Amino acid sequence: MSTTTALTDLEREITAPGAGPDRLRLVATPFVPEVRLHLAEDAILWWARMEAAAGRPLPPPYWASVWAGGQALARHLLDHPELAAGRRVLDLGAGSGLVAIAAALAGADRVVANDVDPYAVAAVTVNARANRVRVAVDSDDLLDGVAGVDLLVAGDALYDAELAARVLPYLRRSADRGVEVLVGDPDRGHLPPAGLELVASYPVPTTEPSVDSPVRRVQVLRPR
Repeated sequence: MSTTTALTDLEREITAPGAGPDRLRLVATPFVPEVRLHLAEDAILWWARMEAAAGRPLPPPYWASVWAGGQALARHLLDHPELAAGRRVLDLGAGSGLVAIAAALAGADRVVANDVDPYAVAAVTVNARANRVRVAVDSDDLLDGVAGVDLLVAGDALYDAELAARVLPYLRRSADRGVEVLVGDPDRGHLPPAGLELVASYPVPTTEPSVDSPVRRVQVLRPR
């Protein structure tokens, strides 16, 4: 699917009349109320309805929920705007675009939100528009290269072992080239035993599906 088609689908979804748990709504982010996002009350129901309409499988809509790691990282950037102000920022695995939007609100010179899911790229576009900030989008797989920015941010990018095995070396290579790297992670079991140091810790309300606690302790980390 092209990013253009995905954007058309999401624009139709957010302007369609009606309500319900399978619809997208523009809401304030629980831990970062300065940012509003188009989210699904029940992302699984939204996914099922969209797949039924498309008649084919669609990628899981990770962008339709706001994840704990991204919330902590976005909060950290807004509370410490000097981290992003005047800098080139890359949001890796951007999902809804929450962290990218926070970087833009903090005064970044240029923000790029990267995600390989066309719907996530579309979500970043509509969410940046809703928050009146400028965020460029990139749908390429960047993980075999090195980030060419001043600040690389990754919220909840270590959610499975296979992905973490690619993301962590990318973060390290970028840090070794002088890029400042910040990771927001609720410790889903794929953090390395060494190599990252704690910057901050936040109790973040959890809104993503299938979570058994209303609050998660989320760490903001950087490579040593």
